Amino acid sequence: MSTAFREGGDIPLKYSCEGENVNPPLEIKGLPSGTKTLAVITEDPDTGHGVFDHWLVWNIPPGKLIEENNAPGVYGKNDFGNRGYGGPCPPKGKHRYFFYVYALDAELDLPPGSTKAALKRAMEGHILAAGELMGYYMKIK
Repeated sequence: MSTAFREGGDIPLKYSCEGENVNPPLEIKGLPSGTKTLAVITEDPDTGHGVFDHWLVWNIPPGKLIEENNAPGVYGKNDFGNRGYGGPCPPKGKHRYFFYVYALDAELDLPPGSTKAALKRAMEGHILAAGELMGYYMKIK
C-alpha cells in the first residue's frame, strides 16, 4: 500500500524518470512476529524483452513505513546500472510496475550492488511473508 497511489492506479510523475525519480512511500501492514528485516524488489514486466529491475534494497529495519526518497538498507544494482531506485521510464506505452515487499527472518549477508538473482537466492528460506503493490506509468513527454 502507498499514500502516493492506489493498487492498480497511476504512479505519480514525481516517482518517475520524468519527475524527481524518488521512491514512493510504502506502507507496511501485518508484519509477522520474527520479522528481522524487509526487502523490496521493484520491476517492470512489460518491456517486451524480459523483466526490468528498477529497485533492489534489503536489510531495511522492519516498520510501518518505508518513507518517500528513503529506504535505509543495502541497495542492489538495478537494470539502469545504478544502485538505488530508478523510477518508471517506459520507452513507449503504459507499463505495470510491481513493488514487492518481503518480511524476512534474518539480515542478509549480501554485498551492496548485488543482482536480483543474488538477492532472491539469499532470501530463500527466510521469507516470512510477502506483499505487492502494482501501479501503472506512461511517459508524458
